[in-house]
Amino acid sequence: MGVVREIFISMDAQETRVAITENKRLEEFYVERASDTRMVGSIYKGRVTSVVPGIGAAFVDTGLGKNGFLYVADIVESKADEEDAILEGEPGSPGSEERSRPAPSPHRRSRIEELVKNGQEILVQVVKEPFGSKGARLTTHLSLPGRYMVLMCNDSRMGISKRIEDPQERARLRAILGKLRFSQEAGLIIRTAGAGKEEKDLLRDVRFLSKIHQNTKRLSARSKAPACVYQEYRLAQRVIRDSYTEDTHRIVIDSKSEFHELRRFLQSLIPGVKVRLDLYQGEEPLFEKEGLDEQIASLFDKRIQLASGGSIVIEPTESLVAIDVNTAKFTGRRNLEETAFQVDKEAAVEVARQLRLRDIGGIVVIDFIDLDIPGHRRELVKVLEDALTRDRAKTNLISFSEICVAELTRQRMRRSVETVSYQSCPYCAGRGSVKSAVTMAIEAIRQAKRALKHSQHKTLELLVHPQVAVRLLQEDRPALSAIESQTRSKILVLSDPSLHFEQIKVNVGG
Repeated sequence: MGVVREIFISMDAQETRVAITENKRLEEFYVERASDTRMVGSIYKGRVTSVVPGIGAAFVDTGLGKNGFLYVADIVESKADEEDAILEGEPGSPGSEERSRPAPSPHRRSRIEELVKNGQEILVQVVKEPFGSKGARLTTHLSLPGRYMVLMCNDSRMGISKRIEDPQERARLRAILGKLRFSQEAGLIIRTAGAGKEEKDLLRDVRFLSKIHQNTKRLSARSKAPACVYQEYRLAQRVIRDSYTEDTHRIVIDSKSEFHELRRFLQSLIPGVKVRLDLYQGEEPLFEKEGLDEQIASLFDKRIQLASGGSIVIEPTESLVAIDVNTAKFTGRRNLEETAFQVDKEAAVEVARQLRLRDIGGIVVIDFIDLDIPGHRRELVKVLEDALTRDRAKTNLISFSEICVAELTRQRMRRSVETVSYQSCPYCAGRGSVKSAVTMAIEAIRQAKRALKHSQHKTLELLVHPQVAVRLLQEDRPALSAIESQTRSKILVLSDPSLHFEQIKVNVGG
């Protein structure tokens, strides 16, 4: 039996969850809160509020509360973010090899103050959500993704996804692409999903996108900045647009109103294509019935067990995500090298899956188990690269060292599943640890000494966390007795479970 691919959509008043499974195993997971603003992909008519030559960027008021930032490179250089593609005139495009050397990058000689001015109204698109203290990242290169195509609103070049590698297929699509142009101002990219599609399928997508493009232009013309002129689709529609394939067995949704809306969306997006869309109306929650809740809960575990008995540990930090691979209980049947090789290969596939599931972005460092045989290291790199090709987000394997440490980057556009679901611990302020009972007992004794040194009162109360109180009344009782003797006072240790572990209250009485 082949792979059974299914898409499950669960909706309630607070959030929407979408899970994509293969043979009941979770492969992709997305969540969107009702209170979240759909920023990434949305287009705004904004107003430049400040231009900062020192960082080569401008700040733009888009009406989102926090000003977005627009780098000079995001004004003069098209990045085709929706689909990594070879565009006309770029290395790898037809005829590009005839040029003796590439043209210099235009943003090297462009200055932000020459491109935008304070108070200027400008059309921008959000490419990254606000992160921490930073506002949303913006671009003036507007793009509208469809099922098979991406329409580039103000870049007239045409292109084909780099992931379509077959030369004959690229040549076939290139011939079709020339017939699809509908405007001298707008360009088109054939997405990876467009491989094998006929001209009529691609043309249908172009017509769908051109209508959105025209509506966006009309709304922009009559809107006063700041204003949203194109709102990206909600989560369910986005996932269907970007992830639905013809080999998807079925789509299941548990909301009747959204079921009808999604059916209309499918008829508009891919008319004439028969899609199995089921409305779930059972009493048991959909995700619970399909065994998804338990799989989703494991996404927040730091340690992931591998089928072989090995494990990987995922540790997010401020600047990067560190992933460690361990043999754990797996000992193998031959020798240490073979054991490490088998665990590393299994871990490489699972790491790529976890990056997708958790939507981890930025810099990722993977510490694989050391391999001595160069051939094993080369094969491990290939396994990792192959596993990463399943990711719709852009990934770049930067290096793989002789000590089996891999460095890669993954495109970050939205907050990860963990940052959406968790907040910093109010108890430890995000450190992940608190001071020990021994440390706090020592600190309490020091505070008692200071308080009694400058007081005429003979009684002192130490209010501490129960675990600290136990330490003071047992192991550290002699130290307290010595202070009582020196100061001719009485120290009372009081246990208060309402106190923070690192909190100490000192009351001096008569």
